[in-house]
Amino acid sequence: MWYDSVLDTIGDTPLVRLNEIGSDLPPTILAKVEFFNPGGSVKDRIGVSLIEEAERQGDIEPGGTIIEGTSGNTGAGLAITAIAKGYRCIFTTTDKQSQEKVDVLRGLGAEVLVCPTNVEPDDPRSYYSVARRLADEIPNSIYLNQYDNPANAKAHYETTGPELWEQTEGQITHFVAGAGTGGTISGTARYLKEQNEDVKVIGVDPCGSVFHKYFHEGVFDEDEIYPYFTEGVGEDILPENMNFDLVDDFVEVDDKTAMQMTRRLAEEEGLFIGQSCGMAVAGTLQWIDAHRDALSPDDVVVVLLPDSGFRYLSKTYNDDWMQNHGFLETNPDVTADQVLSTRQKQTNIIAAGPDDELGDVIETMTDEGISQMPVLDDNHEVVGSITETRILNELIENPDSRKAPVREIMGTPFPVVPASLHLDHLSSYLERDAGAVLVDHGPNSQKEYSILTKSDLISALAKVGQSNGNGAA
Repeated sequence: MWYDSVLDTIGDTPLVRLNEIGSDLPPTILAKVEFFNPGGSVKDRIGVSLIEEAERQGDIEPGGTIIEGTSGNTGAGLAITAIAKGYRCIFTTTDKQSQEKVDVLRGLGAEVLVCPTNVEPDDPRSYYSVARRLADEIPNSIYLNQYDNPANAKAHYETTGPELWEQTEGQITHFVAGAGTGGTISGTARYLKEQNEDVKVIGVDPCGSVFHKYFHEGVFDEDEIYPYFTEGVGEDILPENMNFDLVDDFVEVDDKTAMQMTRRLAEEEGLFIGQSCGMAVAGTLQWIDAHRDALSPDDVVVVLLPDSGFRYLSKTYNDDWMQNHGFLETNPDVTADQVLSTRQKQTNIIAAGPDDELGDVIETMTDEGISQMPVLDDNHEVVGSITETRILNELIENPDSRKAPVREIMGTPFPVVPASLHLDHLSSYLERDAGAVLVDHGPNSQKEYSILTKSDLISALAKVGQSNGNGAA
């Protein structure tokens, strides 16, 4: 037996029982292992669906260009389909994604543009905006928009849902999945609930994403959105494919828990899977434990594992990366405020004003021995930042710019974080841009900020490690 093309091998992925992890919990826990798809992820399913729907609608002609914003996996699924059908691919992604994902896309012949993560969705630099712009500029191209395109959820309604129903012989009682575009969880849930309305669907969200709070409170809270490391899941928008009416509950999992569970699944179950898989399993166990009194051995819980661990070799499966981000070993319960408290010398924040001359700012930075400053206006609002790197680039391009006002040179503001922000989330902010944040000490601080840098964090962890026994883990 043979297949006419690689597209015919998509789907019918195996359902594997977890034998070690969760063995002390009442129900049977089964994993839908999607890395068996040819492109290595669940997104192969929508790669075919999105392109073939565009063809049916006459939105693309032979030899055209497929454009999409992707965290990596959808791009691979689209690229495989495009190769089989003779299309060109251009993908936008973010600097948060692993290098392996970018390399896979380029290996499949796609052009890849890496865009900044830490910008608003409607910012012209965001990977959403860049994809839309390219589709407007390039003839015979289409931006497939997996977030709002109904062909996404349709693919799972027609394939993933029926497979789970058949593989469990209709015994499935709970379906658990992470949510990004919303297509996987919504399409699968719709099919399963049509077969049995009592099937419970539980979404798993990374801390820093909008879904969990929106589901429970109906609030899109921009203050709850912050950077997180777990890739390919969660959102800072509400995609049209995310149908909350089909979901019965949402749980939240932090980066550290997700990463550690990812490693456990490889070591204890032989499942070499990606970050969002570990997050989904951790969320599954969390939900089951909270509802164990209502569950029995007759319940069958299926958790979807979206992708392969081979796309995270430089991150989750790299000990140095895990240790550097506090994921490999238990870290002390360190907050931003506690990091600041370990400084030998407490100093007031040194800031520039938007109308200050660059030369004066350079002199201040030199005198104080600092490499970056926030820019505050007369109301003490954070309006920008100035760094030695930005100053150097400006002086090289324009040696006369010492007389220019800071507002003409400043970069984006440093993130403002609460003093209670935990280490796991704090480190994700410090990974980006100039490696500094402003700590807001609360409503009584009258907008008095403290600046916190990577070196502050390293120093604080070293001191905590010494107090715990010379830093031994």
